[in-house]
Amino acid sequence: MPLPLNQNELETLRILWERGEAKPAEIEAAFSWPIENATLRSVLLNLVTKGHVAREQRGKAYFYTASIPKRTLLQAVLRSLSQIFAGGSSRELVAQLVETGDIQAADLRAIREVAAKHPPRVKPLRGGKAGRSATNGGKNP
Repeated sequence: MPLPLNQNELETLRILWERGEAKPAEIEAAFSWPIENATLRSVLLNLVTKGHVAREQRGKAYFYTASIPKRTLLQAVLRSLSQIFAGGSSRELVAQLVETGDIQAADLRAIREVAAKHPPRVKPLRGGKAGRSATNGGKNP
C-alpha cells in the first residue's frame, strides 16, 4: 500500500468512513477546510486509482465509498511510522510520543485500560505455528 496519503486524501476518507457513501458535493461540504471542486475531483480520482475508494454511477451522479477499512489504513500508517521513527518498534514509537509530550498521563491511563481489555494477539509463523508471546514467558505454545 503506497503511503503516505496527503491531507486532502485523508480528509476525504474520514468523511466517507463517517457517512458511508457520498456525492462529491456532499464531501466538499463536509471538508474541515475549503477545497476547490476540481481539487476534490482529482483527490477522488487518485483514491479510486489507489483502490482506497470505490465509485458507483447512479443516473448522472457518482457516489463514493471507502474501500479500505479505517482500521486497515491506521495499522499501515502506524507500521510505517514505527519503521521510520522507531526502528519498527511500536513500544518505542509510543515512548517517543510520551517524551515529546504528545501523550499525557491521562492518555496513558486510557491506553492501559484499552490494553487490559485486549490481550496481545499471537501472529502465526510460517508453517502455521504460533509465534512467541509475552503472555507465555516467550515460549511457543
